[in-house]
Amino acid sequence: MAGHSFHVTWLLFLFAFFFIGAHCFYLPGVSPEDFRKGDPLLVKVNKLTSTKTQLPYSYYSLPYCQPEHIVESAENLGEVLRGDRIENSAYVFKMREPQMCNVVCRKILDKKSAKAFKEKINDEYRVNMILDNLPLVVPIRRPDQENAVVYQHGFHVGLRGQYAGSKEEKHFIHNHLTFTVKYHKDPVANSARIVGFEVKPFSVKHEYEGDWNEKTRLTTCDPHAKRAVTSSESPQEVDEKKEIIFTYDVEFQESDVKWASRWDSYLLMADDQIHWFSIVNSLMIVLFLSGMVAMIMLRTLYRDISKYNQLETQEEAQEETGWKLVHGDVFRPPTSSDLLCVYVGTGVQFFGMILVTMIFALLGFLSPSNRGGLMTAMLLLWVFMGLFAGYASARLYKLFKGTEWKKITLKTAFMFPATVFAIFFVLNALIWGQKSSGAVPFGTMFALVLLWFGISVPLVFVGSYLGFKKPAIDDPVKTNKIPRQIPEQAWYMNPAFSILLGGILPFGAVFIELFFILTSIWLHQFYYIFGFLFIVFTILLVTCAEITVVLCYFQLCSEDYLWWWRSYLTSGSSALYLFLYAAFYFFTKLEITKPVSGVMYFGYMLIVSYAFFVLTGTIGFYACFWFTRLIYSSVKID
Repeated sequence: MAGHSFHVTWLLFLFAFFFIGAHCFYLPGVSPEDFRKGDPLLVKVNKLTSTKTQLPYSYYSLPYCQPEHIVESAENLGEVLRGDRIENSAYVFKMREPQMCNVVCRKILDKKSAKAFKEKINDEYRVNMILDNLPLVVPIRRPDQENAVVYQHGFHVGLRGQYAGSKEEKHFIHNHLTFTVKYHKDPVANSARIVGFEVKPFSVKHEYEGDWNEKTRLTTCDPHAKRAVTSSESPQEVDEKKEIIFTYDVEFQESDVKWASRWDSYLLMADDQIHWFSIVNSLMIVLFLSGMVAMIMLRTLYRDISKYNQLETQEEAQEETGWKLVHGDVFRPPTSSDLLCVYVGTGVQFFGMILVTMIFALLGFLSPSNRGGLMTAMLLLWVFMGLFAGYASARLYKLFKGTEWKKITLKTAFMFPATVFAIFFVLNALIWGQKSSGAVPFGTMFALVLLWFGISVPLVFVGSYLGFKKPAIDDPVKTNKIPRQIPEQAWYMNPAFSILLGGILPFGAVFIELFFILTSIWLHQFYYIFGFLFIVFTILLVTCAEITVVLCYFQLCSEDYLWWWRSYLTSGSSALYLFLYAAFYFFTKLEITKPVSGVMYFGYMLIVSYAFFVLTGTIGFYACFWFTRLIYSSVKID
């Protein structure tokens, strides 16, 4: 139900945001639920995850204990795309009533079941559970700090090890779970709210006397004899024909943590100093570039413009040098101008999506308690921002004296999404081939296509129509009929060299934060440092704009007027460095061994790099567009 209510909340919020300018407030995704003593607490199971394979599987793909009827929880679009499969489980607690040695079920493994468990143990899969919308965590003490606890998401299916004196490696399963439910008590109403859900997994070879029936008492774990499981000294081996008895304990702990701040321990930043270091490092780059831009603007341009405007005699006019010489060619439409319009439009669409997503996240609307909220938000915003994509591409197209606005609109609406969808479709087919729950079902795929064709494409057309209807932007100077010849350039002004050089600084400004984003995606951790991310995003904007303006000025000074594509590619080339960094991260930080998982990683990182190229390229292009119009409108031209 959480997924459904979140969907409705989202639509209402979008309506409020776009039409009413809503008063913003914290929206945690679900309202707090009060439990009285003895109320049933339903534990839900989520996907099995592994950082080694990156392929999620549903919980019941392994032969675990099942309830009488398996019921799937309603999931939103973001959850489905993440591979979440939330179902009910055989674990049922009663509020503030501790339980000890509850038997869930007894299983005798056949060859297929034993093989399935062993494979998941080898790939270090973890079991994820949810109670009252809180994910299950395993508390681990940090050896380097006293009383410092790190939370690991979910518990391992099992572990590998050897018996003493034996060299043969065996597989052991975590079949006994000691749950701790933390609650915050309301002193007035005698009810409580759940603020924590922890587990300690153990592997225990349970023993009992006589034949097994439902009333059999275990000798290894007995609530009557107060014998609890505290270690995995005699672990439960996984093999064919082995008997496994699944058991659990539940204890309840009162906590001072209030419901509103129950996520704080999950989102605890162990090392926020590195983020500040990253921001200071990026600010240094920005200050350096701002200094250069200021110098160009104030000293060089001011001197140039006043000198150009004071030129009286014909002799002096013939001695003109630098950027003023190319005034008759600087606004000549580039080659493949249609493609440039499409890419600029798509970049505007991306920029709008990221900016609004950041604002939502900063206001607390996309807290991790809304599983899949961030993904759903970004998809919906991408679709709605089609309006701005159409508008931006049509305005630029009209500037280039284009007449077929419908053709450019179709390209804007289909080019980028079709490329991404094609890559996504191939990756999805590979994941589906592995029978993973991460494969997007056909119904969801259809919903995505419907969003694209039903909302995004019409909005791009509306935007284009509005953009093309407006009068064209006037060039500050007239363009000559015959193109001027470009003199031979110095080696450092070679297009390839200056484009690759231009991408280093924007990448340098974001790469430390990028490390944390990659870690949260591929190592399954929460990312909730949107304040830092917003600062880094702002720094990225400024860096892209400034480096492009600086290099564009040098280019015009060396009498090369082909700046349109060069300005886009200069800052856009930072995407190349992003992809190279993703490859470096893959080989140094991830332990992926399966070819399918590797293809999946590089496929998704290719999509991310492509999107980053479009975004940064557009920022650079608009900065240069504004700069050239500014300097050429400031000089008198006869």
